[in-house]
Amino acid sequence: MGTGAQVFSAVAAVGVILGGMWLLGDLLDQTPDSQGPAVCSSSDDASPASRGKVSGAQLCTALNRSDLPELLGTPTDQAVTASGGESKSSWADGTKTVTPEATVTLETYSVELSASYEDLPVAESVGYLGASAETRTVLGRPAVLYSDRTLAISFGGDGSDPQSGPGGVARRLLVATDPKDSGSTYELVVWRQDSVIPDDEALFRVAEKVLPTIPGWKPAG
Repeated sequence: MGTGAQVFSAVAAVGVILGGMWLLGDLLDQTPDSQGPAVCSSSDDASPASRGKVSGAQLCTALNRSDLPELLGTPTDQAVTASGGESKSSWADGTKTVTPEATVTLETYSVELSASYEDLPVAESVGYLGASAETRTVLGRPAVLYSDRTLAISFGGDGSDPQSGPGGVARRLLVATDPKDSGSTYELVVWRQDSVIPDDEALFRVAEKVLPTIPGWKPAG
């Protein structure tokens, strides 16, 4: 990598890198706030959430907590960028899906939070997530912990074209929105800027604090 090259890692969904490119746009459009942690920017601030669904702006508000660095085990860090929006996908059968999502990037970690309303229970998702997927219970709800690779994109300081390749490991936690596992889910993802494997305990600490603050969350029991 040439002098002055910059590298960041974005989570690449299975077969799709749109999420990584969406994050890239956010990072390029924002500059760190030298006066303190970043505040949420959003492409859907003016759009109210649909009934029973959250918006990307609401997810960003829940995720961009003042104690997020402490929960991640890096208390001296601060949020560099924070954003929320909606990712839209079109499928071969003509159906379209909208996924609200938010990302907070810190000096050491990046954290992504998304919601899905595609009627796919966590119990059915396990079979699609690889042999390393581990079933868990989080806040009284079915959950599964698994790994994914990030997509590393480098920008050469000599004016050369961006280069991409495999990045580090992202740890992902898929959690049912209700104890009955009716099909809607939240997914929390953490990865490190230095490509070191993230701390699972940090991921669970974030989940236990952030998820109950999402609008519409109901305690189990």
